[in-house]
Parts: sequence; C-alpha cells; structure tokens
Amino acid sequence: MIGRGIALAVALVAAAGAARAQDQELVARGRYIVESIGGCGNCHTPQGPNGPLPGQHLAGGAVFDEPPFRAVASNITPDPETGIGRWTDAQLALAIREGKRPDGRIIGPPMPIELYRGISDRDLSAIVAYLRTVPPVRNAVPASEYRIPLPPAYGPSVTAVADPPADDPVARGRYLAGPLGHCVECHTPMAAGGARDWSRTGAGGQPFPGPWGTSVARNITPHPSAGIGAWSDVQVVRAVTGGVSADGRRLFPPMGYAYYARMSEGDLRDLLAYLRSLPPQP
Repeated sequence: MIGRGIALAVALVAAAGAARAQDQELVARGRYIVESIGGCGNCHTPQGPNGPLPGQHLAGGAVFDEPPFRAVASNITPDPETGIGRWTDAQLALAIREGKRPDGRIIGPPMPIELYRGISDRDLSAIVAYLRTVPPVRNAVPASEYRIPLPPAYGPSVTAVADPPADDPVARGRYLAGPLGHCVECHTPMAAGGARDWSRTGAGGQPFPGPWGTSVARNITPHPSAGIGAWSDVQVVRAVTGGVSADGRRLFPPMGYAYYARMSEGDLRDLLAYLRSLPPQP
C-alpha cells in the first residue's frame, strides 16, 4: 500500500512538472511572437521622441488618426481596471482572432483581424499565455472613433486553425507574412471600396504619414525593377531587420524593424521563400 502511494505521488509530481514545462514552452512561444514577428508593441506601446516610453510596454494609447477613423491602441497588459486583466482567456482569444470585445463591440482597423483569423490555435494560446505574464500597467485610454460602419463580424466563428506544415518553407513564410506578422496588410494596395486588393499582394504603394514625413509601403514582390527581385537575400533581410534599403538608404517607420530583428534565422529564411514565391507585380 505504501509502495503504491509513493508511486502515485511520483507520478503526480512528474505530471505536474510536465505541465509546468508545457506552460513555460507556451509562454516562450507567445513571447517570441509578440516581441518579434508579431510586433504588437509597434502599435500597443506608446512612443516618445526617443522611442518606446519606459514602463509602458503594451500599455496602449497610441493614436492613429486617418480619414476613416481615429483609432487608439488598447492597453493589452493584465491591469484589471484599464487593461485585459478581467478578460478570460477565451474572451482575449476571441478579441485577437475575431475582433470581438467581451462587451460585444467590434474591434476596427488598423487591427488586421482579417489576417488574424488565420492565427493557429497553438499560437493563439501562446499569445494569450504570454500576455498574462506582462507586467500590468495602469493606463486608461479613450475609445476609438470610427467614421465608417464596422461589420457586425469579420466572418463566421473560427473553429480550428492548424499550424502551417513544418516542412513547407513557402507555407510557413506565408503564415509569417500574413496572420502572424501581417506584412501583407501594409504592403498590399487598397481596392475600390476600402478592401485590400489581394490580386496584387505585396505590390505596395500605401502612404504612411508621420513625424518622419510620409513613407510609402514598398513593393515586396520579386519584380526585378519595381520590387525586390534584384535584391540579394542578405539585402532583403537587412531591410526587414535593420531598416536599410539595398542602396544603403535608411527606411522609415512605421515598419517595426527592432521587432523583426528578433526573428529566428529559420523564420527569416521562410519569409524570404514566401516573398520570392509571390507573382511579380509592376
């Protein structure tokens, strides 16, 4: 009897240890996504003249004032009063992947919900797990104002999304440039009616005014003159992670170079494979 009790205790300790290891692995994956390819702080961390404000990581408040809206980035720290501290994991996951707040309100642009609907179940759980570990910051931000009607939903409820195939670099790169990194959100021109023209994915052309002046999203398709077809892999990676063009010019924000500099070599290779696979767009 004593032997059985000891064996059961050992099994329970082992199971608890395995669960903790899985939790740590999930948080680490979420940290990698949020702080690198996801670049969440590029919008959700308030900026000062010298960069991100100290002690305000992911605390929201950045304003995006465009003709269709005046959007204010939410506080996504676990502060219970001004952030997501009282949201359940399911509510937070629904907000990220389907753009629905716990009170039923729809989250509008510039959050790229159309792309976030493709975040895999595993990565969505990882993002939620990591956001729970971020230091809470008390920072109340005003509600966004929309001068355009928002949809009642971005589509039917998302039931399950698998990870991209591990042995398919183009598929993994498409996932990185779409649901996780939303590169194609900024680098794809708008069509009539305000929707993205996905027939010209990567063709660039969208202007982004800011303190730096106006930057224009580059054509990132393999077109030899209009795009990056003549750029070497090293030059493309330098542009993504360091903000330096093939000709040595400094590239402007709002692209989150500092976040992309934290990407793994494998993810950068897959991203390159996807960009090289795009149809060249003049």
